[in-house]
Amino acid sequence: MAQTRAQRSAAAKKAAATRKRNAAKRSQRSAKSSASGTTKDISRAAKSVKSTAKKAAKAVGKRVDAESTRVTGRKGAKPARKKR
Repeated sequence: MAQTRAQRSAAAKKAAATRKRNAAKRSQRSAKSSASGTTKDISRAAKSVKSTAKKAAKAVGKRVDAESTRVTGRKGAKPARKKR
């Protein structure tokens, strides 16, 4: 049996609504995925900054120790205080 014009119109509207709904779901999934990726990138960057800061502090400590050894001639000695 052939469809009437009203039936075809109703089916078309229903299909359009389904397409819109599916597109919205895809968009939402994409946004969640993007947000998740950004969060991971930020976390990775923060860990990198922390690691770099630790390495820098360690290098400064070594340099201070080397300089105090050079000045005082004793390993592990603290630098002499300036007299006022």
